[in-house]
Amino acid sequence: MSGQVHQHSDTDHEHHHGHDHPHHGGFKGWLFELFVPHTHDAADSIDDAMEASVEGVRALKISLVLLLGTTILQFLVVLVSGSVALLADTIHNFSDALTAVPLWVAFVLGRRAATRRYTYGFGRAEDLAGLFIVGVVALSAVVAAWQSIDRLLHPQPLTNLWWVFAAGLIGFAGNEAVAIYRIRVGRRIGSAALVADGVHARTDGFTSLAVVLGAAGVMLGFPLADPIVGLLISAAILVLLWGTVCSIGRRLMDGIEPDLVDAARNALEGTPGVLAVPRLQLRWSGHRLQGAATLVMDDGVTLASAGQVTEDARHRLRHALPKVDHMVLTPQGG
Repeated sequence: MSGQVHQHSDTDHEHHHGHDHPHHGGFKGWLFELFVPHTHDAADSIDDAMEASVEGVRALKISLVLLLGTTILQFLVVLVSGSVALLADTIHNFSDALTAVPLWVAFVLGRRAATRRYTYGFGRAEDLAGLFIVGVVALSAVVAAWQSIDRLLHPQPLTNLWWVFAAGLIGFAGNEAVAIYRIRVGRRIGSAALVADGVHARTDGFTSLAVVLGAAGVMLGFPLADPIVGLLISAAILVLLWGTVCSIGRRLMDGIEPDLVDAARNALEGTPGVLAVPRLQLRWSGHRLQGAATLVMDDGVTLASAGQVTEDARHRLRHALPKVDHMVLTPQGG
């Protein structure tokens, strides 16, 4: 039987089927899911590329407005209180707001059609934006640490501590709302960069709670609590950043979650007429999936019917992985 190659560039179906994710148990599992959540959810996904990009941009617009509002409120309190821990948190919140801009550009760029030079399209711009986000987060941690060290060496009295306390709570509420929204949308559209930006906001929220602890320490007669908390915030940011670095780096290296490969293989091998799938490749391009597979046909499949079996396999694959944009399926005789 001679081989045939079928290509598909548009997902035309909106069926959603869940697949299992590996989870860690106990407190460690809860912490891992909180700060390093998985970036796909086939059970609640958007399988149209344009719709996914539009929703991603909408999420960035809304979160940008919320974070800028939170940052302005916190900065006003910094001016009247002199809290270096709150200043560190405010700087980080501002950097978080700014990271929405390159990601926004990447979503828009990702909609462009493939060219002779960029034959796979521009989806990888999203992952490059993710790298920029990582860099901004790391820089904000360094700036916050420098401010805290300076305050340890040159202590200054704090004022309006109740305002600092309130600003920390405002920062937590605003960032956690943005984090939940970004991570939820990022999972739905399969965007590791948007999920990373959501984790960034969540980290900001918990550092805002740390500001509250610093203010409480000063109220209890420990003035160095403020810069010490600022240093702890910086250290926590750098530690938690590692999970995001791994996620973005894995995508740039064409790494893929094993459960997605398992779901694709099960869908293809479960197609009547398909005997085995000896070769299966998947990779992320932004928030969409691309790949190729070789289908070994059953002995009873004729050359004339091989095309229909291949299309049946493609249909089952779209059910299992709605985010697949381009998939080359090559049938061969058993």
